[in-house]
Amino acid sequence: MPKNILITGAAKRIGAECTRFLHQQGHNIILHYRHSKMSAQKLAQELNQQRANSVIIFQANLLIETELCQLASFANAHWEGVDVLINNASDFYPQAVAEVTRTDWQQIMDCNVTAPFFLSQALATTLSRRQGCIVNIIDVHAERGLKNYPVYSLSKASLAAMTKILAKEFAPDIRVNGVSPGAILWPETKPTETEQTDIMEKIALKSLGNPTDIAKTVSFLIDSAPYITGQIISVDGGRNLYS
Repeated sequence: MPKNILITGAAKRIGAECTRFLHQQGHNIILHYRHSKMSAQKLAQELNQQRANSVIIFQANLLIETELCQLASFANAHWEGVDVLINNASDFYPQAVAEVTRTDWQQIMDCNVTAPFFLSQALATTLSRRQGCIVNIIDVHAERGLKNYPVYSLSKASLAAMTKILAKEFAPDIRVNGVSPGAILWPETKPTETEQTDIMEKIALKSLGNPTDIAKTVSFLIDSAPYITGQIISVDGGRNLYS
């Protein structure tokens, strides 16, 4: 049965692939973006040509409370409400501990933790009524931390904890799970060849993953896992087998 799905940060990279894959499964998508208007419009146009009025875009800066509330209100009302929230939007940039400012801390935490929490809160009534679910996109570095990304790593660890907490708080009506990607796409600031080699040596399957690997796992949690909640699935090629 088609579901109405809100995906944050859905115009590019893993978010865009989740949008495409879930749309192929017959679902309707509210495609949220912050800055990537042209990418969002292009993707929505592509998918709406395949199935009319099945994708709608919505711009919001999730760090601004009023804009987050507007997105939640729209999602609660459009197509009679959402069945699924995918918290994918994320800030990611390097900083040594000594360089972190309170502004940096607040921005990353607001995007990666605060926004998912308050979107989940704002959509909880509708999700409960529709027996829906939440999927949080986390990161394998939530467990051990990524050097030179201390605040990002802390934020993803917090999102992992929140996944389990909300699964308990929202049960039995809303399932809450997480997907934790490993090396799927190189960052936009690409690592050096030496850094890439070091990363590959710590992946059991010796290859990068594909954004479709994440999309398929998200789809599984949405459509094929009615008795799974409070779980985080690592999609990392065996990266977590190494220290």
